[in-house]
Amino acid sequence: MGERRVGIVLVSHSGPVAVAVAELVKGLAGGGDTAPVAPAGGTPDGGLGTSAELITDAARAVDQGAGVVLLADLGSAVLTVKSLLAEGDELPDGARLVDAPFVEGAVAAVVTASAGADLDAVEEAAKEAYAYRKA
Repeated sequence: MGERRVGIVLVSHSGPVAVAVAELVKGLAGGGDTAPVAPAGGTPDGGLGTSAELITDAARAVDQGAGVVLLADLGSAVLTVKSLLAEGDELPDGARLVDAPFVEGAVAAVVTASAGADLDAVEEAAKEAYAYRKA
């Protein structure tokens, strides 16, 4: 497509969870030419936990110059992303942690980013996922 789109990083304590959610959102966004999405789950040795290195690598991989949305599943994943953002030079410019539900927020973010929306619109779409009612 050639256009710069917002990238999405899915930060989970589990590598398989991050990979599965990335595959799910790509499929729900229509597959094919979606916004760049990368999982950053678990530790480098495949264990449970979070890895600053995996998060940084994923963010750089999805960065197309339009910003990067990071969605995290649980407490220490959030803290790791916040720490990287505070360091200032570990993540690409325009990277931001978005407070949104992990799966629903990821779907909304990827669909919105795939449509070419800017960083603010992608963040807002992910946040709006908190309002999705299931009953």
